[in-house]
Amino acid sequence: MPKKYFTEKEIEILSNNPYVNSVSIKGIIYSDEFKKIFIIENKKGKSPREIFEENGFDVEVIGIVRVNRTASRWRAAYNESGILGLRDTRKDNSGRPIQKELTLEEKNARLEAQIQLLKAENELLKKLGHDGKGDGKKQVKVSAEEKFLLIRSVIEKYELKNMVSFLCEIARVSRSGYYNFFSIEAQEKRDRQEKEDLVLKENILKAFHFKRRKKGARQIKMTLEGQFHITYNLKRIRRIMKKYKIECPIRRANPYKKLLKATQEHSVLPNLLNRKFKQEIPGKVFLTDITYLYYGKRQKAYLSTIKDSSTNEILAYNVSDRLTLDLATDTLEKLKNNRKVRFAEGAFIHSDQGVHYTSPTFQKHVKKLGLGQSMSRRGNCWDNAPQESFFGHFKDETYVKSCTTLKELKREIRSYMAYYNNFRYQWNLKKMTPVEYRNHLLKVA
Repeated sequence: MPKKYFTEKEIEILSNNPYVNSVSIKGIIYSDEFKKIFIIENKKGKSPREIFEENGFDVEVIGIVRVNRTASRWRAAYNESGILGLRDTRKDNSGRPIQKELTLEEKNARLEAQIQLLKAENELLKKLGHDGKGDGKKQVKVSAEEKFLLIRSVIEKYELKNMVSFLCEIARVSRSGYYNFFSIEAQEKRDRQEKEDLVLKENILKAFHFKRRKKGARQIKMTLEGQFHITYNLKRIRRIMKKYKIECPIRRANPYKKLLKATQEHSVLPNLLNRKFKQEIPGKVFLTDITYLYYGKRQKAYLSTIKDSSTNEILAYNVSDRLTLDLATDTLEKLKNNRKVRFAEGAFIHSDQGVHYTSPTFQKHVKKLGLGQSMSRRGNCWDNAPQESFFGHFKDETYVKSCTTLKELKREIRSYMAYYNNFRYQWNLKKMTPVEYRNHLLKVA
């Protein structure tokens, strides 16, 4: 029989059909009248599905596999013995009764076994993180394999005998599946799978800890391919990470905050970029911004960066414990002194409307470099999204909080910038690092 068990609601629906004598979680007993109707209609050329649906059955509830097997069995019985072959003879069978009458002691034993199984299942659900409160909570399901283990543990712990079939029925799993799960062949297969998974885990951890920077599944996949020449698909990587609880940093949304209010002498410039970040031309669009960093004992520092919008490469950065205008202008000087940077025709730098970037001094520095200047709309962080995204990843993947001095903080930032540009593969850069992608664009230009 197909491995489909009926729910209480489905049993109620099926029981209301006049052509059903009885129904349990495992199967249905149809009336002899319906069997005759089926044979007559089937001979007229109607399919089993049509006949069942015309007589009030929901095939989606019964299952098309069960319908087809039932139809095949009835046709075979009719061809062999005619109408008499369709009769349900179980009531007239003089052999062993269909169901043995349980003694009071046996009923109590079954009830105790059911209680212990439900307790064990509830404990497992708590471990899996389901507290049962509220409909909005994510539902946690217990797998068939976990149910098999629960049944065995309950049977062994409470020394229950002849309870396998009953507990499998309570847990809504098949008895044959239970025995297959604990067979020697199945155990050997699981052992082989575990050995394979341990090899996968070892390789994934190599990529996860590469350059001492934690990574998510995508980063792990690209690092494995780029650094270790190993190819795993994302589903496999995520399965292993989930199995062995390899947790990647989870980015939390950072609300956009303006640094200071611009005075009247400061100039706000139009948005030349309009979110066209990927122009596929290195040195065409530069993104800049400033973020704060907490380290040591609530010490605060500030990081200013300039990023190539097309390649995601960090071309210049500056770290300071003071939020002064020099933080931004010194970053521009470092961009100017970066020998690897070549300004494309019509190059410009894009920022938010922070006081540093609306300052006449900063704008004068930009003009000296021969760059245009663009600004996001007021209070709209999405207009500079790639730069905001970089800061989010930076804070997740660096060890800023463990730094105790500004010197130590600068060393950690320098290390991360080298890693980010040269070793951090990015999905939207054709799985290349920023430096590799820059070289790729220059090559195809």
